[in-house]
Amino acid sequence: MRRNLLAAATLLGAIALAGQARANIPLVNATCPTNIDVHADEGGPIYINGKEAKLRKFNDNYYEAKGGGVTISLSINPDGSPAVSYTGKHGANGICTIK
Repeated sequence: MRRNLLAAATLLGAIALAGQARANIPLVNATCPTNIDVHADEGGPIYINGKEAKLRKFNDNYYEAKGGGVTISLSINPDGSPAVSYTGKHGANGICTIK
């Protein structure tokens, strides 16, 4: 019985790690309105106009990066493709173009 529980726990741990591997930030290059450039290395970090941003993970499919008075929202679609938007000063916001 103990051996079966240990095997089950090991298998669940391996499945959890496999899920985390897919949760990494993808390689992204995007341009947002008002001359905002966004770059993310695979697995992070995220750069806004060449400077590393403060990153916050909400879940495996949604991240926010803040820096230079801008918040970049990075969401991962079910097919694995990224979607990037921004919120800037004075309520400016919009969708960014993936390069």
